[in-house]
Amino acid sequence: MARVDTCSAFRPPFESALSSSDTPQIQRRPLAPAATAWPADMLPLLQRLYAARGVTDAAQAHPKLAQLHAPELMGSMQAAVELLATAIANDERILVVGDFDCDGATACAVGVRGLRMLGARDVVHAVPNRMLHGYGLSPSLVADLAPLQPGLLVTVDHGIACHAGVRAAKALGWKVLVTDHHLPGEQLPPADALVDPNIDGDAFPSKSLAGVGVIFYVLMALRRHLRGQGAFGAGPEPDLLTLLDLVAVGTVADLVALDANNRALVAAGLRRLRAGQGCVGLQALIEASGRDPARLSATDIGFALGPRLNAAGRLEDMALGIELLLTEDRSQARDIAQTLEQINAERRAVQQLMTDDAELAVSRAVLRAEGERPIAACLFDAEWHPGVVGLVASKMKDRLHRPVIAFAPAEPGSDALRGSARSIPGFHIRDALALVNAAHPGLIDKFGGHAMAAGLSLPHARLDDFQRAFVAVVAASMDPAALQQQLMSDGELAPAELDFRHAEALRLAGPWGQGFPEPLFDGHFQVARWQVLKEKHLKLSLRVPGRAEPLNAIHFSGWKGTAPANHVHIAYRLVSDDYRGGGAIQLIIEHCADA
Repeated sequence: MARVDTCSAFRPPFESALSSSDTPQIQRRPLAPAATAWPADMLPLLQRLYAARGVTDAAQAHPKLAQLHAPELMGSMQAAVELLATAIANDERILVVGDFDCDGATACAVGVRGLRMLGARDVVHAVPNRMLHGYGLSPSLVADLAPLQPGLLVTVDHGIACHAGVRAAKALGWKVLVTDHHLPGEQLPPADALVDPNIDGDAFPSKSLAGVGVIFYVLMALRRHLRGQGAFGAGPEPDLLTLLDLVAVGTVADLVALDANNRALVAAGLRRLRAGQGCVGLQALIEASGRDPARLSATDIGFALGPRLNAAGRLEDMALGIELLLTEDRSQARDIAQTLEQINAERRAVQQLMTDDAELAVSRAVLRAEGERPIAACLFDAEWHPGVVGLVASKMKDRLHRPVIAFAPAEPGSDALRGSARSIPGFHIRDALALVNAAHPGLIDKFGGHAMAAGLSLPHARLDDFQRAFVAVVAASMDPAALQQQLMSDGELAPAELDFRHAEALRLAGPWGQGFPEPLFDGHFQVARWQVLKEKHLKLSLRVPGRAEPLNAIHFSGWKGTAPANHVHIAYRLVSDDYRGGGAIQLIIEHCADA
């Protein structure tokens, strides 16, 4: 059974244990002045949505690849390019080391494919096994890779915190190029070159590149360098744009902010996927997930493709996911995609069991505290799987609207724990871990991450000490206003906007994601009919003045044991109903309250 510590955890219904003051509040985004010159064919709804997100013209609404920031703005880029160019010229073996999440897998595939396109004839790859090696370039991974004897080792989506692993590789006489996007610590590892836009003082304007975006930028700079050396002669240059399908998937799946630079990359990758031009592995994954490639959206990447790739690294070995992204054999791609489908189903089952444990534990803790939620929660269960704790932390963060860290044994029977942290807007979780580490040196073995997500490891015997230290940091630095959950709405939709045309426009616009939120609307509706699906989902038929036909709506996990009121105020997303087809639409309810 999971334990929860308020950095002190079935269901008597979880929601009943929470105080009414914690109910999400719907806030409407302020209307922004419209741009003076939108394209004539752009729907007024899209104009309004873009303006509310700070977009002032069509160029910002649909950023192009020509607007990308220059690779040379990134620190140490020239040193990185020279390392790679020398390795290619000398026919040295280049070893690309990925990571066991979707960003790390796509970054590895981009690195391998791109280097081969640019003339490298001996490129191999590897990825740590979560259970054997832990995160990133560890000394144990370097030891296992020693027989490969590379001249140059390239990390993708990790490395900036892998001091011991970089030292171990250097001790073997290898050159090391680190490409990463995570926040560095006070000291940098002793690599021959480090490319990370988040290194202090780096001049690259976009700090939100995913790991796959960083290695793509390195390849663009390398191509320019090789061009200057006449490497391509009079023939055509390698077309690196063919890698953007992978860049799009890794960027969206890693939940980095979709600033204009990232939206240009993601939009270009989506265009390739919709046109059926993605690599055969992604095409097979789209097919296995039941998505229509012609209508693929960033949301489909986040909820269908990313989790299937991530499942390999969570429960098995991400080498399988990377194999899918590198194969040119369609039959093999379909077989691997089906295997990933099965692994993902297993992952969902494990996640559900772990989340049920966590909810029961948190519910009991909240009930003991007479409805008061803890300011932060640390969860641990000796039976949990370390590959799934991040998903549990994310689910419980959403439930509690509090920072949550979920821990599991690093491997069965191990005294070492691996933790995955998730935070809420307004609280920087990686900085919080840095404060704990500074106040209690040696308490945390290692940590790293972003504002909203981080990872760490520590001995089981120090868990109680960590819990107290973590909660103290949260209590001292949390803005109380951040503890009130808010849903930001784009306002009401007119009856004429509740149709298939607008739903499809929303699907294909954007791309929406972290930092450029998918549109959410709110309004008052009359409940005409309702039913419960699978004992937890609430299906509604809603009437709205000005529209003859009722609207279909679904509130996933929205059944609370009592019938909905006759009139409700809901926050919802407007989507096309792929299940019903024929131009049908439905509302996906995010929050429902009596009107």
